[in-house]
Amino acid sequence: MVWLLAFGVMLVMVAGMAIGVMMGRKPIAGSCGGIGATGLDSSCGICGGNAERCEEASKVAQAAYADKPVQARDATKVD
Repeated sequence: MVWLLAFGVMLVMVAGMAIGVMMGRKPIAGSCGGIGATGLDSSCGICGGNAERCEEASKVAQAAYADKPVQARDATKVD
């Protein structure tokens, strides 16, 4: 009985979201922008408002892993 109740609740939730989208409301979406989208990019705890420090940290991290073998494949490129 609990499984049917849980399934029913989930079904109602999905149906409600679908009806909201069909009625012309904006679809559910992610924030896309990270900390910069919140307006907190000047108070970043990593760079302290200096974007060059973040870029420098990225370059140091890339250099540290430059000699390691690649363990991922870019799926956007055709072999």
